[in-house]
Amino acid sequence: MLDKPNKPEKQKFNVVGTSPLRPDGVDKVTGRARFGADMVAPGMLVGKILRSPHAHARIRSIDVSKAEALSGVKAVVTKDDFNADAEDQDVLYNIMAREKALYDGHAVAAVAAISQSVARRALALIEVDYEVLPHVTDVDEAMKPDAPVLHDHIFTEGVEPKPTKPSNIAQRYEFGHGDVEEGFSEADVIVERNFKTAATHQGYIEPHACLANIANDGSGELWCCTQGHYMVRNTCASLLGIDVSRLRVTASEIGGGFGGKTTVFIEPVAAALSRKAGRPVKVVMSRNEVFRASGPTSSTSSRIKIGAKKDGTITAAESELNYQGGAFAGAPADLGAMCSFACYVLKNVRTIGYDVVTNRPKQAAYRAPGAPMAAFSVESVVEELAGKIGMDPIEFRIKNAAREGEKSSYGPKFRQVGLVETLEEAKAHPHYSAPLGPNQGRGVSCGFWFNFGGQTSTSLSINIDGTVALAVGTPDIGGSRASMCLMAAEELGIGYEQVRAIIADTSSLGYNDVTDGSRVTFASGKATIMAARDSIGKLCERAAKMWDISPDAVVWEEGHAKPAGANAGEFEPLSLAEIAASAESTGGPIAGHHEVNASGAGTSFATHIVDSEVDPETGRVQVTRYTVIQDAGKAVHPAYVEGQFQGGAAQGIGWAINEEYIYGEDGRLQNAGFLDYRIPVASDLPMIDTKIVEVPNLGHPYGVRGVGETSIVPPLAAIANSVSAAAGVRLTELPMSPPRVLKAIDENK
Repeated sequence: MLDKPNKPEKQKFNVVGTSPLRPDGVDKVTGRARFGADMVAPGMLVGKILRSPHAHARIRSIDVSKAEALSGVKAVVTKDDFNADAEDQDVLYNIMAREKALYDGHAVAAVAAISQSVARRALALIEVDYEVLPHVTDVDEAMKPDAPVLHDHIFTEGVEPKPTKPSNIAQRYEFGHGDVEEGFSEADVIVERNFKTAATHQGYIEPHACLANIANDGSGELWCCTQGHYMVRNTCASLLGIDVSRLRVTASEIGGGFGGKTTVFIEPVAAALSRKAGRPVKVVMSRNEVFRASGPTSSTSSRIKIGAKKDGTITAAESELNYQGGAFAGAPADLGAMCSFACYVLKNVRTIGYDVVTNRPKQAAYRAPGAPMAAFSVESVVEELAGKIGMDPIEFRIKNAAREGEKSSYGPKFRQVGLVETLEEAKAHPHYSAPLGPNQGRGVSCGFWFNFGGQTSTSLSINIDGTVALAVGTPDIGGSRASMCLMAAEELGIGYEQVRAIIADTSSLGYNDVTDGSRVTFASGKATIMAARDSIGKLCERAAKMWDISPDAVVWEEGHAKPAGANAGEFEPLSLAEIAASAESTGGPIAGHHEVNASGAGTSFATHIVDSEVDPETGRVQVTRYTVIQDAGKAVHPAYVEGQFQGGAAQGIGWAINEEYIYGEDGRLQNAGFLDYRIPVASDLPMIDTKIVEVPNLGHPYGVRGVGETSIVPPLAAIANSVSAAAGVRLTELPMSPPRVLKAIDENK
């Protein structure tokens, strides 16, 4: 029973599909919830990090003697205080510069002192001898043969023959099938365009913060705001050269992450300082440090070419996508290339992605990493192509849409998917046929994300009073604790309010992968369901003992153990609370567990409709109406699902219109703060309407698909399409700030 998922389309639910209050809500609105910077410890020191003022510089020497001699300084660390043989050399290099500083803000040393003021004075006393080197921050410039090379060990992978000279192109990826050249020869209309997107930050309100309390032997504890405390534990243990079992990591409440807290930046530094000082050390990034030294998205450039017949059939599609990933390899060029044409069934398709290093901070995920940029360029061309052949843009997409059983552009065949359903809902939505005003335009875009599974462990304990304690290992960044409680309650047949979920620390529960990839409601939910079923088996065994019958003669229905078969009607049903109260006499505590490397995560699709208004005199863009339609598989907590839809749209609006990293000629970031890096506020946003589509994912017992990432994939293109329609000219570079829009309008005249 545990290995075979139920048929989701036949499921009827009691609590799943409702929207109760979130369990952490009161603590957060009353200020009782503890975030990363809220943790304190007796004797705690302040940790601060010295960062490079240069985009690219060789470090000739570092003299920390004056800082160490300053009264109140308890520890100073440099690269020499970390395990040089750590498995992930890029992470090691990123948390503390070694031979070179590779970007403005790269950490070069750190201090622990008795106060903020002493720590700041100590940083000023550290003497670093830099040899400033040529730098490159633009992805296209970095790919040129004469560009300054960051690493002499990077030889482009994925090309034959292997290059003999190092370059900034770390890897080339290619996906596709068919004969693209032949496909283009069959097309009646071909559109080919180049696009650019700027790097953007996730914009979480809470900066990175952690508290480390490490003994001289390396054993100790870490508290931090993270999307994956098991990952933090493993990384810190590797960089400090100690056993994983010696570190206990607890995830605090998290004040936003969106993928930006799926890596480490300061935790190993705090741990090294604490070990050296013999006292707890807290490190909290300033907002300036967050922008200069923690991962934003990649900036990109791309070339898209799509051909179609007059009847709307796409005959060929080709994309070339360049992803700037900061100072270290690992930009999501492969994911972007795989996502670019995933919404469509294509006989002839080729996608190429390049992972490129530059003198910028290492990129990090920002929901659906790599996909929004690819969708921006592809969906812009799709919209333009539909216009050129005189076809409704939604009908054009429906004609070519990905369907069950069809081969995807990146290889596998699709299982049950809901793209067509989202498109049909979009076409029927009142928004799509609503009249537009002067200088207004409407745009549509589709979006795709894979959704992940991964390693997951969950434990469920039945308390003596019949309540349930649920321990999960995936930090809650979007309301997942409520969803876990709903699924546990559904299985057990009890009320939502009887279940309480916690995020267990790394020493209390088996390993869990990071909260990313829209995996938690799917994977942790799957593990929660199976842990509940495990406990149900034990509850039935206890009831059998109480009745002195065979466990096979007991069934679990509506929160009660009931006798079945020949014993049916002989005994009164026993509730969960009644069995729990008798646990001591029937065998002791009752608990359920499940560990899984979850597979079967269902792919996810969405369609967005956007109206924008452009001021032809200033180039200012205002989004006036927005509708999100997305397949959730099964919305466990519909209010949270809608919140994820709206959040992705809001972030997409900022990405498309305002947000960008701006570097000067010196390679230094010029807008490292919310004053100059402008994220949307309430007055910038329209009311965002939502429509939840439910096409069940057959890989999950309840049909769940992840929803957190797909919602940020369509906005860039949908907004660009609406702005292009309003301005009367195709916009190909993001953000569409007033100067860019006005320039495009003027050039079009």
